[in-house]
Amino acid sequence: MLSVSSSGLLAFYYLGFGLSGILLALNFAHDFAHNTIFKQRKLNSIGFWCLFTLVGAHAEAWRKRHTEEHHYAPNVVGYDPDLNITKLIRLQPQAPYFYCHRYQHFYALFAYSTYSLFWIFVKDGLLYAQECRQEGFGLHNLSFHGRFWLQKGLYFFVSLGLPFCYAKSEASSLLIAFVLMHLLQSAFLLLTFLITHHVATTSYYSTDNEGHINCSWLKNQILCSNDFHAESYWANFIFGGFNSHIAHHLFPNVPNYSYPRLSSHIYSFMKIRGIRINQNSYLGSIKAHFKHLKNMGALPLKL
Repeated sequence: MLSVSSSGLLAFYYLGFGLSGILLALNFAHDFAHNTIFKQRKLNSIGFWCLFTLVGAHAEAWRKRHTEEHHYAPNVVGYDPDLNITKLIRLQPQAPYFYCHRYQHFYALFAYSTYSLFWIFVKDGLLYAQECRQEGFGLHNLSFHGRFWLQKGLYFFVSLGLPFCYAKSEASSLLIAFVLMHLLQSAFLLLTFLITHHVATTSYYSTDNEGHINCSWLKNQILCSNDFHAESYWANFIFGGFNSHIAHHLFPNVPNYSYPRLSSHIYSFMKIRGIRINQNSYLGSIKAHFKHLKNMGALPLKL
């Protein structure tokens, strides 16, 4: 990134930098967030913070939403924050319906490719502002504010500051390469992340007026998750256990290298008891996701 003068090579290295950051996040940062790599929580937090800095995302906000909210009740409105990514995409049947959703299976890939830019420039800022309104700027959370700005500063220093200062390429080429990197990052991230819960066969459970979910915790975790190549060590090596999502949601405190063997035991148990397994290939899961988007974009019946 710093030594090439060719615009094509610059874009290639930026894409490699961005994709490497996402793969490291899938394989290690996710496990760091669940404290499964080191015995000491502090070491896990340091590793998690460092790797999330590589992708420019606010580490602490994501970990809180993921481990404390999403894992508690995936695909349940009011509990799972991942259902509220954008109003442009309707992921679940209780979401408000807009006319544009009829075409979401056509424009979803474009919307997905812009997500990481939205995340690092807008979403993190909104979450940070919300935290500031709730907690203020007292000494008790001074370290939180310091980590947020340090993380953002380091990311932009490495991904834009250093190249602008030392690279042999034009500034316009750098900006184009930076944007292309995020387009690839976003598409790969969301087409890995969303297919773990949002395909044509996954379930969505509701709550009553008191907030009680109308199914058991076990049923919620299993039937709201989708696997792809869950027993494959190669797939596990690439996706860091995201491909074994049923195992991960049942045993989030187990490191991902155990998931292929663990998935085999879970599948045997489920088959004996006649429990439905949401499982596809990777490409099959992507196809099932777009089928789900088409289903969710169909005009709702008026009762």
